[in-house]
Amino acid sequence: MTTEKEKQETRLVIIPTYNELENIDKMLTKVLSLDPSFDVLIVDDGSPDGTAARVKLAKATHPTRIHLLERTGKLGLGTAYITGFKWALDQGYDHIFEMDCDFSHNPDDLIRLNESLQQGADVAVGSRYTRGGRLKNWPLLRILISFGASVYVRLITFMPVKDPTAGFVAYKRKVLEQIDFDKIKFIGYAFQIEMKFAAYQLGFKIKEIPILFADREEGTSKMSGGIVKEAVWGVLQMRIWSFSNRYSQ
Repeated sequence: MTTEKEKQETRLVIIPTYNELENIDKMLTKVLSLDPSFDVLIVDDGSPDGTAARVKLAKATHPTRIHLLERTGKLGLGTAYITGFKWALDQGYDHIFEMDCDFSHNPDDLIRLNESLQQGADVAVGSRYTRGGRLKNWPLLRILISFGASVYVRLITFMPVKDPTAGFVAYKRKVLEQIDFDKIKFIGYAFQIEMKFAAYQLGFKIKEIPILFADREEGTSKMSGGIVKEAVWGVLQMRIWSFSNRYSQ
């Protein structure tokens, strides 16, 4: 049941898309059904499969709750989110969320991330590796790579986040207002690490919420070797940056 405080808050879920025609209708329907209510911003990178066109059809039915930003070509996950963050701040949203469109993130968990912000967290992370977090339908090699990456990030950066590569995250407005987006360097896998690192460096409280992370149900994975390479070298650079006040406005 929605409280009076929740009615006053404004919440936006940012979802980057590229060829997500199989998932977009189901995702929009699910997010819009949640209580408290969440608006949705789709940032589409010129999907040739017609994802943006399908969003426009849904937007015609929900013009105040579904929003669409179209970009030309694949410009990177990080730039998609930063474009969305800037739009959300301009529109005055209080809580800003990021998630994938492929249902590897359960939209129902948006409610728990929102509750974490209400209870004092500045950043809430949907975590696979905190106590209670789980993985579903992942091959052993992928689990080892992912968990190993999380350990590597913690060892190098000293950031106390067990799932630093997580892409299911909620931010209070004040966090995004204080991060200088021009200083966010990475656009791929390392982007998620860098955003958490920036919030940590600025002194914000990060809380991890256990989630079940399932392999995508429809469509094709966007992971590549170049993305992983960016993360490996990027973390070393972040460690160097930790000695300066890099991310503040």
